Amino acid sequence: MTYKKYPDEITVNNYILKKEPLILAVSFDKNKPVLMSLLDDSFEHHILLQHFGVNPTYTDKYYRIVADTESAEWTFVCPPDYLGIKDRQKRIIRYYNDGFAAISEVLSDIGYFSDIKIPKRYRRHFAAMGD
Repeated sequence: MTYKKYPDEITVNNYILKKEPLILAVSFDKNKPVLMSLLDDSFEHHILLQHFGVNPTYTDKYYRIVADTESAEWTFVCPPDYLGIKDRQKRIIRYYNDGFAAISEVLSDIGYFSDIKIPKRYRRHFAAMGD
C-alpha cells in the first residue's frame, strides 16, 4: 500500500513514532493511497479528504478509521452501492471482510497493533449480516 501523509511525510512519521492518534481513510480502490494525518490536524474524515484535494463528499469511498495503539475505531457505514453488490446481506458481509483486511494491513504497516472496534452507533448493520 502507498500512503499520503498530511501535512507531510516527516511530520506524520514522527507522530507514528510517538504513537499519536491518527485519522485514516483507506480507499476501496487498492490502487489509491491511504490518506492519514494526526487526528488534531484533520478532526473529521471529510476534512482529511480536503487536505489531499479529494472531494469531501467522497467519504463513502473509504474505510474511515481513527486509531491509536490501543484501538482503531471504524466508522462502519456500508454504502448501498459497495462493489455493485445488490443483496444487502452479502454487501455488508463483503464490506466487513474487505474492510477488516484492509484496515488490519494498514495498522500493521504503521506499527499500530490495535484492536479494531466498531462503535455501538455503527453496529446497526450487523443485524443484516445474520449469523
